[in-house]
Amino acid sequence: MLDQALCDRPVSQWLVLKSMLSNWLMTPIFVVLPLLILVFLPWMIPRLRWKRFWSGLGTVLLVIYFTATFPLTIAVAKKGLVAFIPPDPGTTVDAIVVLGRGEPFRHSRVKVAAELWKAHRAPLIFASGAGDGSEIVERLKAKGIPDAALGEEHCSRTTKENALFTSSVLQPRGIKQILLVTDPPHMLRSLLTFKGMGFEVISHTSSIPSELTSSRKAMLMFYEYMGLVSYGLRGEFLKQNLAQQKNPPIAKVKNSAKFNLQKQHSLF
Repeated sequence: MLDQALCDRPVSQWLVLKSMLSNWLMTPIFVVLPLLILVFLPWMIPRLRWKRFWSGLGTVLLVIYFTATFPLTIAVAKKGLVAFIPPDPGTTVDAIVVLGRGEPFRHSRVKVAAELWKAHRAPLIFASGAGDGSEIVERLKAKGIPDAALGEEHCSRTTKENALFTSSVLQPRGIKQILLVTDPPHMLRSLLTFKGMGFEVISHTSSIPSELTSSRKAMLMFYEYMGLVSYGLRGEFLKQNLAQQKNPPIAKVKNSAKFNLQKQHSLF
């Protein structure tokens, strides 16, 4: 298991800002009203320069905001995110890694992970994510997955931390080949990040919850495109060396039946 201090650290300012931005964009009146002011206010100020520019900018942003939630726009954005994901060849691996994404996504992830395990694709399922890791494991137990085949970390708050903390737990135990389970928009960034951490990755997507609103789905696409750019510029997709990192998370080995790799090969 990971050092508990990793779970107890304060939330980063970036995650706070991201949450605030999401709440703002998901509340139409907070977006539409300022943009309408930008469209009409310049014409009410007689000496203001570049009236057409500011009014036109507001109009364009309004059009983008409303068309972003169209089903066709969402479908095209999703297609761009999944176009370069290799198909699952169906081979066996060392472990199935399930990434958390919040409560609405858990059902499909648990279902996919359980099906993969029962199909003998891997002897171990490892769940990763703050607020998700422990809950996913409990749901997998309810589906009949034995305790010895399950592991989790519940400290990671970003995709980079998913990969970093998972590698610090699994790689010292010789686990290199993984089946990665997450939703289609999130898969490309996750795949590249886990490969950067030294894993051999096979992707296997789980569905986006049907109850998500169009605005929520559009937000997922927006974050993933921004995440790809951000991670790419920061070099997160390049090969990482955990041993050379300044303060890497150290996986503490704990003798427990919950994560006994000596037992896992006897489960099939």
